[in-house]
Amino acid sequence: MFPIHDGPSRLCDGISRRELLRVGGLSALGLSLPELLQARTRTAEEFRAGTSFGKARNVIFLWLQGGPPQHETFDPKPDAPAEIRGEFKPIATNVPGIQICELLPRTAMIADQLAIVRSLSTHSDLHDASAYWVLTGYRYTGRESRQISRATDWPYLGSVLKMLAPSPTLPSYTSVWLPDVMRLNDNVQPAGQTAGFMGFGWDPQRVICDPSDPNFQIEGLTLPAEIPALRLSSRQSLLEQVERHFAGIERGQMMRDFDRQTQEAFAMLSSGRARQAFDLSREPDALRDRYGRYKWGQCVLLARRLVEAGAKLVHVNWPREGGDEAVNNPMWDTHAQNADRLQDVLCPQFDLTFAALIEDLRERGLLSETLVVAIGEFGRTPKINAQGGRDHWGHVFGFVLAGAGISGARVYGSSDKQGAYPRDGRLEPQDLTATILHLLGVSHTATFPDPAGRPLHATLGEPIAALLGERPATAERMTAEGNLAFVPPFSKELLLNHGFEEPQPLSAAGTGSRIKGWQGAPLAPEYGSGVVDFGAALVESGGPSGRSRTGERHAVLGIGVLGPSSAGIIAAGQRVILTQEVRNPRAGTFTIAVHVCSAGNAENLALLRDNFCCRLVLFGYRDLAKDPLKDLREFASVPIELAADESRRGSYQKVSLVRALRSQDAGAAEIEMGVGLAVVLERVTAGEFSVPAGCRAFLQIDDVEISFVPRPRNDDVKV
Repeated sequence: MFPIHDGPSRLCDGISRRELLRVGGLSALGLSLPELLQARTRTAEEFRAGTSFGKARNVIFLWLQGGPPQHETFDPKPDAPAEIRGEFKPIATNVPGIQICELLPRTAMIADQLAIVRSLSTHSDLHDASAYWVLTGYRYTGRESRQISRATDWPYLGSVLKMLAPSPTLPSYTSVWLPDVMRLNDNVQPAGQTAGFMGFGWDPQRVICDPSDPNFQIEGLTLPAEIPALRLSSRQSLLEQVERHFAGIERGQMMRDFDRQTQEAFAMLSSGRARQAFDLSREPDALRDRYGRYKWGQCVLLARRLVEAGAKLVHVNWPREGGDEAVNNPMWDTHAQNADRLQDVLCPQFDLTFAALIEDLRERGLLSETLVVAIGEFGRTPKINAQGGRDHWGHVFGFVLAGAGISGARVYGSSDKQGAYPRDGRLEPQDLTATILHLLGVSHTATFPDPAGRPLHATLGEPIAALLGERPATAERMTAEGNLAFVPPFSKELLLNHGFEEPQPLSAAGTGSRIKGWQGAPLAPEYGSGVVDFGAALVESGGPSGRSRTGERHAVLGIGVLGPSSAGIIAAGQRVILTQEVRNPRAGTFTIAVHVCSAGNAENLALLRDNFCCRLVLFGYRDLAKDPLKDLREFASVPIELAADESRRGSYQKVSLVRALRSQDAGAAEIEMGVGLAVVLERVTAGEFSVPAGCRAFLQIDDVEISFVPRPRNDDVKV
């Protein structure tokens, strides 16, 4: 049924003319006008909940796929043993008595707007089954939750809303899903994200997109695999092409179900309101920066624009990254390197974007009518595993609510001392479903028909009354703690300070775990110290340590890097290393390059060349200490020539290596403990090497480059 009006026209009973006209279509599934009205009628319990019923006009549902760790987000356990509490500390929020993890300093500043729940439970440690329960409000009872079953899957909450509470202004976009389907590794698409037995016509409008792409354009209609692809021509009318395309397809039940989705998708293409919502260029650059110029940040901004345009529920999936299709720590699923993933990738995005959304909605006057939900399918294990990760844990986890009808500045429920099980206030996902429906003005006792016309309850839960209200739990405020520099805005850079231009000192390798940035060992001694100057340093261009290739700084390693060396001995096997850990390694092919030139006089360089070798190395760490001076897992190396002739000294040469790294493929596990690169200068001759006084023979390193080509998704893997 094509839309009749583009704008709302409400009758005296609160039901719009559009909704009344839709009843004919709804009756095909057995839903009559009285049943539609009943869905909007408050129960006695909802009257007792006060004015929160129907307070929300729309919902932004932030799906943190993979399962965020409760300990490092909203339920820190500072008094637990180190293997449970982790390495991060709690910080005070702007609400006295409420603490969250120091990885969320911006969120700590808006805690007065939040209701933090710490006692949700599914008792399932399966991504698919636990996610199904959270997304539908019903426990999975089928045979294989890793696969979608159109015949038996309970409908996603957004599909139920399309039937019971369609948007009065943009009905074709009542339920929107960004920016891709939900996948487990490779192309496994689990149950719980479709309309299930309701039919294709009630699926959410799934928009496959990357709003952070400078050339972002809405792709338009995405058809299920069962429908042949539709290719549009600008030379024919849209309607003619659609009708011709579907005329040749057998019109079974699946096609009748899909008619509604087809009409809604093309209504989007022809709706000025929807088209404008997708035009992020209308937003000021400063606001887009505030949300973060990465895929998730711009998707959340797009969600805000869509609810402004009239969408009822916008689901924002945490997007996958290139190369994470077959790794053991994709998205929030941090089985390995939990601390690194949280500090470098996950929390810098969530903290900045979530705080920006809440503040932006408040500044626009939209927070009072928009419910914001941030949740994953479960939490993580209390105990950190041998790879520095946390595993699946559905026994207790948390979520956050803000906005319309929510009483902020509060924490509901608690977990035990280890963050393992609920201590009080235990909830299950159907209670969250009931709360969302209640706030959208749909009774938690509402029913909708199955394909046979039998009434089914939209939820079996009850609204969480303790979270509802128009006033915060307390009016007391304080200055939030937290260090924004500890969690800087997210950067996609695989290396920090790759050109050595930032005035950061060279850290001493082997002196700590998870050192960020460049490390060296040994560090060059202070000039004039009377010992052999055999080490690494960062230096200014144009001084005694040579000129940079570009910019004003570069690295040096060798003998006499800061000035003429004192005489002394360098033992066999002694080496100098300049190294950095690669940030957020994924599965795929890495290309690494350094620009190197030899420096010093010809005689000293000849001694260096005859007694030492230099290599560019790509390696993996073997333990969580990530000490580059201990046994490393060397993946690839290439030699770096030590040029002694006059014609090549002082001239930078580019040295490169290429290596593909795997994670779960064939059990390779090459990235699980972290990946690093290094320039290594090592003594390779036997016996003692006497360094003559005044010796200077070293390498200048500048402009380190790294690029990455992700392992492609294997679409043949579906279970």
